[in-house]
Amino acid sequence: MAPKNNNFGNNFTDEIRNRLSIVDVVGRAVPLTRKGPNYWGCCPFHNEKTPSFSVNEDKGFYHCFGCGKHGDIFSFVMETQHMDFIQAMKELADMAGLKMPERNPRPADVVQRENALFQVCDMAATAYSEQLFTPDGAHALEYVRGRGFTDEMIKKYRIGYAPKNKFIATRFADTKKEYLIGSGLCRSGDYGLYDFFRDKLMFPIFNARGNIVAFSGRSLDGSEPKYINTADTEIFHKKQTVFGFNFARDAIYKNNRSIVVEGQIDAIKMQVNGFPETVAPLGTALTEDHIALLCKSNRNITFCFDGDKAGYKAAQRACGIVMPFLRDTSDVKFAFVSGGKDPDEIIKNGGVDAMQKIIDDAMPLVEFLWKITNENFVVSTPGGRVQAEKFLQAELEKIQDVDLRREMEKEYAGRKFNEWRKWKKTDDIVKIKLPDVDTLTRNTLVFIVNTYPELVERYGDFLATLNIDFGGNVVDLSMDQAQAEKYIVSLKLQRYLERLNIRKREITAQMLSGGDADELRAEMAGVDADIQKAQARLEALVNI
Repeated sequence: MAPKNNNFGNNFTDEIRNRLSIVDVVGRAVPLTRKGPNYWGCCPFHNEKTPSFSVNEDKGFYHCFGCGKHGDIFSFVMETQHMDFIQAMKELADMAGLKMPERNPRPADVVQRENALFQVCDMAATAYSEQLFTPDGAHALEYVRGRGFTDEMIKKYRIGYAPKNKFIATRFADTKKEYLIGSGLCRSGDYGLYDFFRDKLMFPIFNARGNIVAFSGRSLDGSEPKYINTADTEIFHKKQTVFGFNFARDAIYKNNRSIVVEGQIDAIKMQVNGFPETVAPLGTALTEDHIALLCKSNRNITFCFDGDKAGYKAAQRACGIVMPFLRDTSDVKFAFVSGGKDPDEIIKNGGVDAMQKIIDDAMPLVEFLWKITNENFVVSTPGGRVQAEKFLQAELEKIQDVDLRREMEKEYAGRKFNEWRKWKKTDDIVKIKLPDVDTLTRNTLVFIVNTYPELVERYGDFLATLNIDFGGNVVDLSMDQAQAEKYIVSLKLQRYLERLNIRKREITAQMLSGGDADELRAEMAGVDADIQKAQARLEALVNI
């Protein structure tokens, strides 16, 4: 249950409980079905197919009969969204339409200034929306409708048009100059205030609570850059703001993931065409702050970038940024639209089903990281492999979840062995065809290779001669690293003895067929000596 000693008083937490139904709160993340007095669904805290997660609306608590998780709306938000109590309280207060009491109230003048900036941005959005449907905004309206935007979409996202003249500076002449400049809408020049956005299709930028804090303006005459955004202000920080998050937040909970695309139009078109969990960075490279914001809602993220070189480069950068946020419950994937297109074009030309297939076929992070490693380094050479291994290790060291990092290291150790080493071996490395290993030996070696990657590095050349597929299911064996190394060395000696005995038989056959007796006897003596040494080493190893 939620902590009682929260410095806010029980009255406020009780007020939140009174205003919010636990069924509504839980139902944002878990599909619920009513059966008798309770609601039931699949537990969000452990994997299950048969619902054992019960929610009682009257008592205001949930309980899972599978894993034992139990709590109220506060504990549910804390655990599912990875928040502390204060963050969960703020989230629930927003849902309940309540204003959080402040433990350390900010100065009244700071709060007043922020509210004034919110108001200026909201009034500007209204004014821009009106201008879109005037003769001056006709070309902007034609453009946005040509991109497939309906009037309903235009209204929902409050899309507008900024005229070429000093529209805001003139329209809000009675507004304090410091607020117009502070909002980023106007700048001061030699001849007074002038508008920052001129002849632009305007997209309001909302913060997580739904307040308009800035704007993104798209050029309509083909000039570059395509988009310009409000510069950072007291209420807007571009690197910390995710476009469309205020609209997508509920869907991120319900669909158990977020989808990240490159641009605002792509995000909107995705949201209204069956992918409401879609968001976008604001014309800037993805940042750790963007990922942190998304991970507060859900650690499952599908990055969907344009199918061009810039999109692929952005995906590689996203892969590196997301690594510290990975947990064993994370499901991070990378999807790419083909032919240099973007999601908007795919939906327009191929329909929602085509876009759905792209999302469904997204590549898991473990595959994408392996792909870019092989593409960026020449792994067919020793030097290239060293560089690739250093890159992989550096990326894996970013993972804070120690158990997950260890498992991924094992995964890549197996791949490096199977794909970088084994396939390069040629028949002349092993002169003599030896019998295939038995099933028990194979299973033991598969366990060792997938459990102790350092042994793979040490004995990789020998293991590569055994013609074993080290993929597939791994049998769990009770064998520590010392025992595993002893097993490999023992097997290596046994194989060595097999080759020596084969060579001894070959020498005998050559002597019987009339070969050079003196030379063959000398070689036989050498083989016998090697056999004795190998047997002695094997016996010593067994006695350890």
